[in-house]
Amino acid sequence: MTSLPTTLIVGSSSSSHSVRDAIESYRRSQYFVAGSQVTASSDTETFSDDEEDDARLDEEDEENGLLDNGAVTPRTRENDFLDQLDLEPEGVISAERPSAFLQLPLGNRGRDRTIRQSKRTDARPQETTPLLRKAISFSAAPHPRRQSTPSAPTKPADVPFETVAEVVERPFLPRRRSSASSAKSGRYAYGGKSTFGQTLFNCIAMLLGIGMLSEPLAFAYAGWVTGTFLIITYGFVTCYTAKILARIILEDPRLRSYADIGRKAFGQSSMLLISMLFCLELFGVSVVLVTLYADSLHTLIPRYSTTTYKYWGLIFLIPTVFLPLSLLSYTSILGILSSVLIIVVVLIDGFSKPHGPGSFWDPAETSLGVESWDKLGLAFGLFMAGFSGHAVIPSLARDMADPSHFDAMIDWAFVVATFLYALIGSAGYLMFGKSVSDEISIDLLQTPGYNPTLNQIALWMLVISPLTKFALTTQPLNVTIEILFGIEAPLAAPEEMVSKPNPLTSAPPGSLKRIVAIFQRVAVTVSSVLVSILVPEFSSVMAFLGAFAAFMLCVIGPISAKIRLDRHCGLLDGIFLASGIIMAIWGTVATFVAG
Repeated sequence: MTSLPTTLIVGSSSSSHSVRDAIESYRRSQYFVAGSQVTASSDTETFSDDEEDDARLDEEDEENGLLDNGAVTPRTRENDFLDQLDLEPEGVISAERPSAFLQLPLGNRGRDRTIRQSKRTDARPQETTPLLRKAISFSAAPHPRRQSTPSAPTKPADVPFETVAEVVERPFLPRRRSSASSAKSGRYAYGGKSTFGQTLFNCIAMLLGIGMLSEPLAFAYAGWVTGTFLIITYGFVTCYTAKILARIILEDPRLRSYADIGRKAFGQSSMLLISMLFCLELFGVSVVLVTLYADSLHTLIPRYSTTTYKYWGLIFLIPTVFLPLSLLSYTSILGILSSVLIIVVVLIDGFSKPHGPGSFWDPAETSLGVESWDKLGLAFGLFMAGFSGHAVIPSLARDMADPSHFDAMIDWAFVVATFLYALIGSAGYLMFGKSVSDEISIDLLQTPGYNPTLNQIALWMLVISPLTKFALTTQPLNVTIEILFGIEAPLAAPEEMVSKPNPLTSAPPGSLKRIVAIFQRVAVTVSSVLVSILVPEFSSVMAFLGAFAAFMLCVIGPISAKIRLDRHCGLLDGIFLASGIIMAIWGTVATFVAG
């Protein structure tokens, strides 16, 4: 196990001890959750324009290529992505003496370019490194810059120009980052704000969700031996694929999201599939939230049916989908509290009751192995659903103040998440055995002998939390649909989600854009409720999300991207990829058969 770095356990002394900084770091992670899943449909135009500029500048470089001897030669493109970065000088040049280094024997064309470059530099005295080509921006957000150490001492600014020209031993030439290996070895300053501890908390909060409620049922389907093997294996594999995503996005400073990684590996044609997967996953989660809210409320107040509560939920859900993201990011804190409270209540109830059902001291009937192979496919999806969340991994890596510690952070995050999932799954299975419900929370209130007040508090949290998280979950889905319909302007980076203008407030009242935006958000909310009524089983939807969407986005996608970019498939990658495809197909078919 990777040990925590002593200097980064809680971050810097000035910020990481502050509760305000921790909350702001968590809110940024919620912006990443909302923005990372929109980029697949939003930044196509940005990359296309940059490619046109790239082609134009390539032709210009072929005409004006530079060598040490002053000859003109075409430029070699060894890496299409890293070759677009700014030219980097071998030494640091003072703004007061740029033209001394630009008097190169380049012929008439080179001399004309020298004069133009000197004029541009004089007009912008703030620049310390004059560039010979236009710097390309691939998104609206600032790009990280590689930190370099000057290889030559800088001459004082007050030295006369003639003196500087005399001491120049050789003409200055810009040095291009000509190989991928040299660029990958560089350190980029991404401008992240979150410390090790803050990112660890954000990652654990992202992993722990409503998926833990169905972990006892997954153990009931798989048995003790198979269930323990699956949950540990899934934790290891998803941690491994999270590191793959982080490595890819940190090696190329142009990449900003999961969708950018897919585009780099598989091309523009992959964007439609990635968008569909994200939209399907988000819609499935919104259906699960409606089901959880209604089931919990029906358990507390059984006077009305779950269908009735789902219809009544529209009264609260529809207004929340029009709230700004800056406000919704605070409400998601309730999700963390409800998850922690459920774990605490399960342990307290299990130890406090001396006799079964629902007691650790008098366990229910369980099995070591798999009793039904039809149910094993459902267990695949239920276990994997808890580890879904890789869409935001790239943004969390970029937001770290020191991304080099990301691997250590993600190790601890997945160890904690795997332990908590295994804890609540095994505890619920031990307490209720094969008769455990789709949601362990329902069994807690329906079983006599527990502290009714404590269990009711936990269930009321499961009523309030889904209602408050629904708008945050559907926010990226709504924005994606609005982009497709031309209502919203595209995003260039996940960080821009919070500052993105809302079409409901930016458009004039009564305009077609505003009417369509209102209708679209209401339609998505109503559709989630209707699907929840048609498919009322909580475990069925969770199993489908895990078997199809989670396997695709968390296992198959990252490993396939690694193989495509490295042009090599290792033994371990091949085993993980083949196993992931088999389990995804098996689990998806089992979900439809059981439904």
